[in-house]
Amino acid sequence: MRKLHHFHQNPPADALDDRALRLGAYIAEHGATVRSTAAVFGISKSTVHKDITVRLPRLHAGLSAQVHEIIEKNKQERHIRGGLATKRKYESEKQRRARHSARS
Repeated sequence: MRKLHHFHQNPPADALDDRALRLGAYIAEHGATVRSTAAVFGISKSTVHKDITVRLPRLHAGLSAQVHEIIEKNKQERHIRGGLATKRKYESEKQRRARHSARS
């Protein structure tokens, strides 16, 4: 008797390869970050990273090189995005405090 595999527990290798190709295409098309790609596909950042660094190069060298460039660019820019997010946070907090003070 054959053992049945549940797709979510042990997806077949071709499904993993297909996912790696879809992730790579998405990142290349949108210039997306690993985090945003993970959110869109409903998977972890670790899974995205493994698919694009381990599986994708084996499947499509050209796409893998393109994705690698985008990911490296995103890594170089992440401190800027983090700084902007912090700035927005404190500006929002300042506005909230100003509204609260005006009511008092």
